[in-house]
Amino acid sequence: MAAPPPSYSEEAALSLTMAVVASSPGPLLLLDGAFNIVAASASFSEVFEIDPATAVGVSLFSLGAGEWNIPQLRSLLKATASGAATIEAYELDFKRPGRSTLCLVIHAQRLVYLDLANQRLLMAVSDVTAARADAKLKDEALRQNIVLLQEVRHRVANSLQIIASVLLQNAKKTESEETRGHLRDAHNRVMSVAALERQLSTSGAGEVELHAYFTELCDSIAASMIGQSDRLSLVVTGAGGVVDGRVSVSLGLIVTELVINALKHAFPNGRPGAIVVDCAFRGPNWVLSVSDDGVGMPTDPGEVRTGLGTSIVQALAKQLQAVVIVGPGNPGTHVAITRTQITLVDEGEDPLSHTPAVKRPAA
Repeated sequence: MAAPPPSYSEEAALSLTMAVVASSPGPLLLLDGAFNIVAASASFSEVFEIDPATAVGVSLFSLGAGEWNIPQLRSLLKATASGAATIEAYELDFKRPGRSTLCLVIHAQRLVYLDLANQRLLMAVSDVTAARADAKLKDEALRQNIVLLQEVRHRVANSLQIIASVLLQNAKKTESEETRGHLRDAHNRVMSVAALERQLSTSGAGEVELHAYFTELCDSIAASMIGQSDRLSLVVTGAGGVVDGRVSVSLGLIVTELVINALKHAFPNGRPGAIVVDCAFRGPNWVLSVSDDGVGMPTDPGEVRTGLGTSIVQALAKQLQAVVIVGPGNPGTHVAITRTQITLVDEGEDPLSHTPAVKRPAA
């Protein structure tokens, strides 16, 4: 017949608990229901410079010069003792007279055992001062780098605008219509990058909000190619979206090429009309379109020409894993650059299939 299990006295159980606490490699306290210290680990005594022999029976809030008497800590320990809460990771600034402030993380838990009359709390302390200082230094270095990058981009944008202005001035001075056209095209391409750099200079995350970017870009193109004319309008519609700066470079150049092409060919002989730039996002899928209500595409295939602008648009769309679809706008021409990463099956109208209406400017 097996022998009955030995019975341990309360003193023996408490002695074992105190031995476990005292031998803990990390700062650890065993507290009673009144928050008096029952046992303290050697590491706690060493880190916080207390005498473990004289600390037993002393209130936690009376240790040292009273630096543990922190209202937030007192409230959290009371809530833990009542069972209303458990301190899993409470971070606080531990201020000591004549010493540097420490950043501590407190873990506290009420012990549930057979002797319900004698309440016990276990409180562990972690010093994360060095880790928080390193994180702060990294955050500050990152912030400074972002500020410097924004300043560089701002200066680049200014330099590009100066270059664009020189190109436009030379275009006005030249007598060759062909040369004038090439210089204006170069001006608008430079301005598309300048507008992008200006947007990036105000974005700390290196991302670009497309509606604002396209609006600034189209305003620049309109100022150089439409001027004060009230017979043509260039507007940006759609909710847009936020993309990485590298993607926005390609999208901006695509918009520039398509708008320039429309201004050159869609409205001959002073014909009035409008150009609409629209961008719609749905998850990873997006459609960028440029529509006009001009004369439309030639009906004779032999009259269709593919110039530098068309080649640029096709190459940029390929880089973005998108396809270019050119079709009639009824009236005019509609060019859509579509990127589909996930096929969406949904009831109702797909917002990416929407073709923006082109409205003529008021007479």
